[in-house]
Amino acid sequence: MSRIGKKPVAVPAGVTAQVSGQTVKVKGPKGELAFTCPDDIVVGLEGNALKIDPRDQSKRARSMWGMARTRVSNLVVGVTKGFEKKLEITGVGYRAAAQGKVLNLALGYSHDINYPVPAGITIATPKPTEIVVSGTDKQQVGQVAAEIREFRGPEPYKGKGVKYEGEFIFRKEGKKK
Repeated sequence: MSRIGKKPVAVPAGVTAQVSGQTVKVKGPKGELAFTCPDDIVVGLEGNALKIDPRDQSKRARSMWGMARTRVSNLVVGVTKGFEKKLEITGVGYRAAAQGKVLNLALGYSHDINYPVPAGITIATPKPTEIVVSGTDKQQVGQVAAEIREFRGPEPYKGKGVKYEGEFIFRKEGKKK
């Protein structure tokens, strides 16, 4: 039995949820999101909660149960609060600046990197060494943060590069004389 899957997803006030077949649509103050559940899962709207159950007791259905419940829960959280990831930039001369729909990154290369911000995502730079990626879709926020981090990942010797807030970088000792 899935411990996560057993819990119903509460739909708070100000949020409307609609189930049509395998598709769950959630509309709230921050926007509208949809998720199509796998065929092994049954989704139902009971009062002000979404109930997710496996169609049968097969291995695949039980595997998809918790994942489907978490994805539906992320829809509800996304349209009410939203998601955000913070990135930190470490290194001399490394900086970021958000200019409209483009993120300009100076990461020690011979050229600046201009990253076009996808639709549904907002990027803010409170400090030149800090990037805040936010949006309603958890998967998309994580993907954009990973793409920005990929331009110059943190290196283990001096710790220079782009890292997630609170990420631990295992440091190595340099070569000895």
